[in-house]
Amino acid sequence: MTTGLRIGQGYDVHAFEAGDHVTLGGVKIPHTQGIKAHSDGDVVLHALCDALLGAGALGDIGMHFPDSDPAWRGADSRQFVRHARSLLRQRGFAVVNVDVTVLAEAPRLGRHRDAMRANISADLGIAPDRVNIKATTSEALGFIGRREGIACQAIALLEEVSSQ
Repeated sequence: MTTGLRIGQGYDVHAFEAGDHVTLGGVKIPHTQGIKAHSDGDVVLHALCDALLGAGALGDIGMHFPDSDPAWRGADSRQFVRHARSLLRQRGFAVVNVDVTVLAEAPRLGRHRDAMRANISADLGIAPDRVNIKATTSEALGFIGRREGIACQAIALLEEVSSQ
């Protein structure tokens, strides 16, 4: 017997480069560095997109938005999340909740969390209280601790809402 529930996890990492902001959860956050990436480098939305696609057995973000395609250069990653949601809805799934953990020494995310949650809840069509954003450091260890980059983990729970 199956329950109609599916869980997916996603992970993304990007190196820092020269710049004055990072985009996380669709929010432009002032920072002393930028993100080296083909699109906007939003590790939150990239990890979330992979979690959603994984839960739906739909591959990964690279299959849908390859970095070899110039169409996605500098793209707003919110469109990736909306695309994943559309694919899931076509297959009879609804997003129940998502949980995201950003791994970075900086920038601090506390005052940006509500805006990130609002963007994600709007793009997924779920209430903000079904979106959780957490942040942690790596205690000055590894590439994150040396402030060379930023990473994110995400988990998404789906529920089957109609027969396929």
